[in-house]
Amino acid sequence: MINNTNENQDPILNDATEAKDATVEATTNDAPAEATESANTTPVSETPVHNPDDFDWSQDKAGFGAYDESQNKDLKDMYANTIKQVDEKTLVMGKVVSISADDVLIDIGFKSDGLVSFTEFRDTPDLAVGDEVEVYVDETENALGQLVLSRKKAVQEGAWERIQGIMESGEIVKGYIQSRTKGGLVVDVMGMDAFLPGSQIDVKPVRDYDQYVGKTMEFKVVKINEVYKNVVISHKAIIEDDIEAQKAEMISKLEVGQVLEGMVKNMTSFGVFVDLGGLDGLLHITDISWGRINHPEDVLELDQKIQVAVLEFDNEKKRISLGMKQLTAHPWDSMKALEAGEKVKGKVVTVADYGAFVEIEAGVEGLIHVSEMSWSQHLRNPSDFIKVGDEVDAVVLDIDKEEHKLSLGLKQLTSDPWQSIEEKYPVDSKHTGIVRNLTNYGLFVELEEGVDGLVHVSDLSWSKKIKHPAEFTKKGENLEVVVLEIDRDNRRLSLGHKQIDENPWDTFATVFRLGSDHEGVISEINDRGVIFTLPYGVEGFAPKKHTKKEDGTEVKMDETLNVRVIEFNKDAKRILVSHTDIWKEVERAQRSEQDASNKRRSANTNKYVEKMNKSVERSTLGELDVLANLKAKMESAPAAEPKKKAKKAAPKAETKTESAEAPAEDYSAMTVAQLKAAAKKKGIKGYTSLKKAELIEALSK
Repeated sequence: MINNTNENQDPILNDATEAKDATVEATTNDAPAEATESANTTPVSETPVHNPDDFDWSQDKAGFGAYDESQNKDLKDMYANTIKQVDEKTLVMGKVVSISADDVLIDIGFKSDGLVSFTEFRDTPDLAVGDEVEVYVDETENALGQLVLSRKKAVQEGAWERIQGIMESGEIVKGYIQSRTKGGLVVDVMGMDAFLPGSQIDVKPVRDYDQYVGKTMEFKVVKINEVYKNVVISHKAIIEDDIEAQKAEMISKLEVGQVLEGMVKNMTSFGVFVDLGGLDGLLHITDISWGRINHPEDVLELDQKIQVAVLEFDNEKKRISLGMKQLTAHPWDSMKALEAGEKVKGKVVTVADYGAFVEIEAGVEGLIHVSEMSWSQHLRNPSDFIKVGDEVDAVVLDIDKEEHKLSLGLKQLTSDPWQSIEEKYPVDSKHTGIVRNLTNYGLFVELEEGVDGLVHVSDLSWSKKIKHPAEFTKKGENLEVVVLEIDRDNRRLSLGHKQIDENPWDTFATVFRLGSDHEGVISEINDRGVIFTLPYGVEGFAPKKHTKKEDGTEVKMDETLNVRVIEFNKDAKRILVSHTDIWKEVERAQRSEQDASNKRRSANTNKYVEKMNKSVERSTLGELDVLANLKAKMESAPAAEPKKKAKKAAPKAETKTESAEAPAEDYSAMTVAQLKAAAKKKGIKGYTSLKKAELIEALSK
């Protein structure tokens, strides 16, 4: 009973009892011998050692008791001061614990210290242990359980606002050039990476960017991107500010006409940039020399010192125009007097579409217009006559010394061929010229320099119809012509080529008579019809309806067919032909023969009927009785006999008809077409190429 009761007691009470027993046992074991002996002699009391009501029930099994609120608060404060709570992506202050060649160990009061790359402290070379620095908590615990810190990000967080303010104020900042990148350099400015374009490194073009890597330079912030937090800086802007200040000071002291000494800094096709000592001026190519030059390098060299005059300057744009030729007298002032008609000699310096410029003295040029290069009325390119660098003679046509203009001429060195054109090229005279130009309406033939004439497209050939002169000849070829007409006042000649030969159409009129047949080769097929090349090279045209073939097939290029002349016009030089008429005439002849045969057969039948009618009229009444009796006998006879008699009678009648309707044909009286139709009917081969006598002989066999 007692054991059961103990088992049902509270566990805490059981634990207390066990602790009491353990204490008693320990006391007994540790007591000295005297005490043991005394205990053995003294009777043990059966009452409990302590009162259960005095037991501290707040203690746990290990003997620790619970804290009250005051104790809990003290413990929490002690823990909070020992280990700091840190949030990621925040800025915190830390103390440098140690410094190595690669890393800096920083204590931020967290359960572990963090490592920061030593390269992030390049801007603080005096960093020492114990220094406090601001860092950025990137991760409180990475995959390795380490605290990840960054000083660079901590600097960037505050640097962005500072850079924005610097750009607004135009302040100059220092930066460390870290590396080269495409198109420029990467610069560390206040802990942020900024881009320095290659064009913003210096006022002069920079080819080697690597020479700047590792240097610390001054820059201006010229552009920022709020979205991507990109920064663009410039070192050139600082230099330009200094240059602009120098320019403003120098320009304020300049005067028009002032002579300065400068050095050739750069050359372009349009001029030279001259360094006047911190200030650049432009010396245009036209102000280098009174004479014409193609490029400044023909006269000047780089780094050459020259004397120049100030022609114009702009205070606002800081631009200066310089002149070099203005330091010498104008050549027109010292040029000898020239008169119209005087012959001069010079060098061709420029050739343009409208003419050429000839320099007769240094700085004195004259224009030879293209119309003054040849007596011909058809203007050509000046380069056909002269080229740059040629030494030419010319005649002065007009001179304006005040405007510095001189007009020259080349054709005046020779006599005008049109003054004696009728004597040299009379009408109907034959000549050989060069084809100079082709147009839609004809071609121009040059008989000599300055004399050319037009050959109209209709005067190229007697027999062929030419649409464009390019079908007949080419530019640059020689061509024989005949002078048809002369117009000296307008400087025009009318020429012809076909007139070299006599007009063949007088002969063609006898060859291509109406109704005559010829062989033709198809040379062109169009929507209107077909063009045939007939004998002697003449062309004949067959309308579309006259090109149908007997077998129904289509005509083809280069096909040879027999054609018949259906129209000949000598004045219009036109021949119309037909292929269809040839084979259709045979059909018409066959139909004509059939019609004649039918007419003959009809005439013979009519004669026979008329003869029978007359014999019937002469019949007597007795004969009618005989016929009646004969009819009665025939009706009483068997039905088969009349049929046999009818069969026997029919062939006789047919033979008689045939002999009456087949008279001997007279072939000599037939036309060629009728003979060909008869030959076709009899199946005679090659009848189309046979003549009349041959057809009669073939049909008579």
